[in-house]
Amino acid sequence: MKKIIFVILLLFFSNFVLANSQHYEQLAASMQTISFHESSDQAVSYAEYAAMADNITWLISMSRRLEKFFPDQIEREEFLRTVYYEATRSGLDPQLVLSIIQIESGFKKYAISHAGARGYMQVMPFWVDVIGQQHHNLFHLRMNLRYGCTILRHYLDIEKGDYFRALGRYNGSLGEAAYPQLVFNKWLTTWRYDASLPNS
Repeated sequence: MKKIIFVILLLFFSNFVLANSQHYEQLAASMQTISFHESSDQAVSYAEYAAMADNITWLISMSRRLEKFFPDQIEREEFLRTVYYEATRSGLDPQLVLSIIQIESGFKKYAISHAGARGYMQVMPFWVDVIGQQHHNLFHLRMNLRYGCTILRHYLDIEKGDYFRALGRYNGSLGEAAYPQLVFNKWLTTWRYDASLPNS
């Protein structure tokens, strides 16, 4: 019974208690510098999305699930196109990225943790100095997602594909099970997607 209460409390407080407290670590040589030529707060276009996606089935399926967080359909689809593009660009599963965003910020664009992490993916400001440029705004949609996806890709490379450890590094809780388990739970339930199933 105590275990069940503990899990319920973890889920209840996950959106604002588990703040991203990433710590600076030596970067992998393959980690790219974040740069933008387009507006960093502009969503990915349909053309950019279509260049990476086989069809719009994913977009339709995820849009239904995201409706309670983004009631406006245009805003919701812009957000999802950008998540898909930036996740795929970094070699990540877009559903994993959606899971992280739900746990980290509850899909709040201007979320700030007690540690100072910012935006959808709760990126710590020191990353701007490490891999970005001073004018980068971590509250901007595309900028935040590109940083978050790049950082997670970096940690997955360091951990040779071990999601448990990479997520622990991302959250600043390496070795602790609570945060990775919350993300895994969302990834396998709320955001699970199988393209072969019509109602996935």
